[in-house]
Amino acid sequence: MSNSSSISQFLLLAFADRRELQLLHFWLFLAISLAALLANGLILSAVACDHHLHTPMGFFLLNLSLTDVGCICTTVPKAMDNSLWDTTTISYMGCAAQLFFFLFFMLAEYFLLTIMCYDRYVAICKPLHYGTLLGSRACAHMAAAAWATAFLNALLHTASTFSLPLCQGNALGQFFCEIPHILKLSCSHSGYLREIGLIGVTACLVFGCFIFIVFSYVQIFRAVLRIPSQQGRHKAFSTCLPHLVVVSLFVSTGIFSNLKPPFISSPSLDVALSVLYSVVPQALNPFIFSLRNQELKDALRKTMTGCFSGAIKRLCSDA
Repeated sequence: MSNSSSISQFLLLAFADRRELQLLHFWLFLAISLAALLANGLILSAVACDHHLHTPMGFFLLNLSLTDVGCICTTVPKAMDNSLWDTTTISYMGCAAQLFFFLFFMLAEYFLLTIMCYDRYVAICKPLHYGTLLGSRACAHMAAAAWATAFLNALLHTASTFSLPLCQGNALGQFFCEIPHILKLSCSHSGYLREIGLIGVTACLVFGCFIFIVFSYVQIFRAVLRIPSQQGRHKAFSTCLPHLVVVSLFVSTGIFSNLKPPFISSPSLDVALSVLYSVVPQALNPFIFSLRNQELKDALRKTMTGCFSGAIKRLCSDA
C-alpha cells in the first residue's frame, strides 16, 4: 500500500487542454491578480497614512485587505505558472503550504467580516457605546482573535489531512490543493473520520458566525427603519451596504461551491465555481468598499495623487 510518504507531487486540474486557452487563462489571472494587488495595496496605504481612516472600520478594512492579498497570492501564482508552462504539478510540501495558507486567509477573512458586522451593529444600534465597545484595545483583541483562530484551524486541518496515508493516486480534481480532493485519495478510514470531525467543528464555528451576522443585520434593519428621516435612513443603510454585499458574495459563492448538488457537478464547473469563491470576492472587495465610502475614496485619491506627483518630481530631478 502506497502512502503519503511515497508521493512527491500532486497533479492539479488543468484549466484547458488547448494551448491558446491556457495562455488566455494565464493573462486573465495576471490581470485579476494585478488589479487585486493594486487595489488592496492602495487601501492599505490609504488607511495607514490618512488619519481620517484611523477608525475601527478602517482598522478592520486594513486587516481584510491583508487577507485578500494573501488569498490571491496563495492560489493564483501556481495556477498562472501551470498555465504558462503547460504543467499541472505541485510538490507535496508546496501542496501542504498552499492548503494551510488558503485555509488561514479564507477563515481569517470570514472572521473579520463577522467582526465588521459587529462594528456596524454597534454603530447603528448602540451609537452611544461605540467608543467603549470598539476602542483601540478591543479592536486589536478582536482582530488578533480572528487571526489566531484562523491560524489554529488551518494548522489542525493541514496536519490532519497530510498525516493520512494516500493510496488512490495523486491526481486532484481541482486547480489548487483543497481538503475534499485530498481526502478522496486517502485509504485510512479512521484518519478520514478524524478530519471529517475537524471539518464538523469548523463548520459549527462558521455557522455560528453566520447566525451572528444574520441576527445583527436583522437588528440593524429594525433600527434603520425606526429612523424618522429618509435622509438618515439612507445614510445609515449606506454605511452597511458595502459590508453586506461583500458578506453575501463571500458566503453565497462558498456555499454553492461546496454544497452544490452532485448531479450538476463536472470538472469544468467545479473549477469555475472554485475561481468564483477563491479569487473573485478578494478581487472585488476593494472596489465594493470604496464605492460608497467617501472618506475612503478621498484617501485613495490623495494616495494616488501623492504617488504620481512623487514620481513626476523624481523624473524631473533625474532629468
